[in-house]
Amino acid sequence: MLLFTCKCPNCSSENIRHDYVYRTISNGDREMFLCQDCKYSFSETKNTFLQDIRKPVSKIWEVLNARTEGTSLNATCRIFKIAKNTLLAWERKFSYLYNTLLIYSMAHTFIQSVIEGDEFYTKVKKNVPPEESSGWTIVLMDRASRFIWEMSCGKKDRSLFEKAIKTLAELVNQIEDITLLTDGERRYGKILFEICHELFQTGMRGRPRKVLKKGVTVRVKNKGSQAHKKGRKRPKYQTTCPQHPETTNHITDKETHANHVEANNAAMRRKCSAYRRKTNTYAKSETGLQRVLNVYWVVHNFLRVHFTTKKVPAVSLGVLECETTPEALFSAQYV
Repeated sequence: MLLFTCKCPNCSSENIRHDYVYRTISNGDREMFLCQDCKYSFSETKNTFLQDIRKPVSKIWEVLNARTEGTSLNATCRIFKIAKNTLLAWERKFSYLYNTLLIYSMAHTFIQSVIEGDEFYTKVKKNVPPEESSGWTIVLMDRASRFIWEMSCGKKDRSLFEKAIKTLAELVNQIEDITLLTDGERRYGKILFEICHELFQTGMRGRPRKVLKKGVTVRVKNKGSQAHKKGRKRPKYQTTCPQHPETTNHITDKETHANHVEANNAAMRRKCSAYRRKTNTYAKSETGLQRVLNVYWVVHNFLRVHFTTKKVPAVSLGVLECETTPEALFSAQYV
């Protein structure tokens, strides 16, 4: 089963035909195609994860699955008897697959979505205070399907929040009713308001008021006691950004939380060795940490059945009609 329509890698034409079949040592028969427009001949693995890979697909899946179940890089290489550079090359290829699948997911239109945002961190290269660590990771997850839209790592500064919110801003155009829920962190809503605001025209004299786009809601749950703080105290539940008057707020105070994404982050500490506490298994670099996150994103969203919903998140969200296989995913052409 192919996820996408096969296209010519030379001219992007879909006017292709079967040419002949060739046999491989580890993966059986594979097809060769011929483009009817530019006469370019190419294999079914051209511009896919499987290009130039001779290992059996079953072994590749076992290795990558182990990496997303908490096995470290060196331990995976010892267990499956593969070279470190081979595993790194496979994970880098997964980054290209991540970009393709993210664009594919963004192309769908959804009626309603509740997205929870939270952040957690690990140590990168050496032990430094949390505020100086470049291992902070922002996670934006759909509440109902558990589909993770964004997993970005870096220092906990404005640029990291902007990177995550830009993904959310693209979703605003694809979802008729979207709600962002966070625990205490107000930068999510502040940056989203800067990117996705509009002027509310009332016909009255004076400058129009800035509000969020119609259908967008941002709610924050302020955690912890504020008894020690001077001045006016913040309410426990807040709508931090001025909403469009025609936006219906269907989220109650009891539903304003980020419990599901926090549970996912706790699971990440078990399933990703770089995030494990009380250990010296730090991430070696920010680039390497993002590479591991991209691998986890693909496996979590498109291959692994979530233990709560009993469905693959992509199927639960409606991005896929049914569960797919690693072989079909590895055969998807890069955008």
